[in-house]
Amino acid sequence: MSGGAEGGVEQVLRQVAPGRYDTYEALLKAIAEDRLWMLLWHGQAGSPDAQYGNMEVDGLGYAPCVTSAAELAASGWNRAHEVVPGRRLAASLYPGRWGLWLNPHAPGGGVGIPWLDLRRIAGGLDRLPAGPLQLSEPAAESADAGRFYALLAQHAQRTPAVRALHRAWVRPALGAAYLAIGLDLYDGSQATVESVRLMMRQAIDAVPDGVPVSTVAMSDDYDPVVMWLRANSRPFYDRQAQPGAVAVPGYGYPHQPSH
Repeated sequence: MSGGAEGGVEQVLRQVAPGRYDTYEALLKAIAEDRLWMLLWHGQAGSPDAQYGNMEVDGLGYAPCVTSAAELAASGWNRAHEVVPGRRLAASLYPGRWGLWLNPHAPGGGVGIPWLDLRRIAGGLDRLPAGPLQLSEPAAESADAGRFYALLAQHAQRTPAVRALHRAWVRPALGAAYLAIGLDLYDGSQATVESVRLMMRQAIDAVPDGVPVSTVAMSDDYDPVVMWLRANSRPFYDRQAQPGAVAVPGYGYPHQPSH
């Protein structure tokens, strides 16, 4: 076992298999609650020049680690290491788009945790949908859906902070599918946030029965739904396309990030 409680990373890791998204989700939870032994390529634990090792798999970067002192000995690693709580580690790695690779020395090569899943560990596994996500345009509009989009667009027009609205149908690996509304806003101030909450409350009663709705900020460079919306959708509401719209300096669609 690792340094965590029963059900920690090592116990769950033995059960991970392709297609077992429930077990993989349990592994992410264990990482959040446990600690990991990070392999240092340079420096000593806690020193300013300490630097994690790195490896690349299928074009994505990962920091290699092991799951216990026993696995550290088995790995043959002869440089320094650092023991770090999993949630703190996830928060430090994902902004640089670095994932974690558990026990790369193990038979089969270990298990990789992409940076998008580290983002979920850092932000809360219950708050962010489980990947891989299936993303698409919402299905052909029913009359009820059309009324919801029309009402939301009307309220957006009366909410000056809103530049545009996008939409996507999201199917997580685990959990119910839902409608995501992408909020393209002029700024992120508290006043803007409150005005947009009011806008959503005013339209939410028109949501078709049985359709969960969530929102994402189009300014979030790390959200996979936002990445998809930027690359694949056009807004169903666009303030600049309205009659009599006044051009806003610097306005444009968010750039499509490179990966």
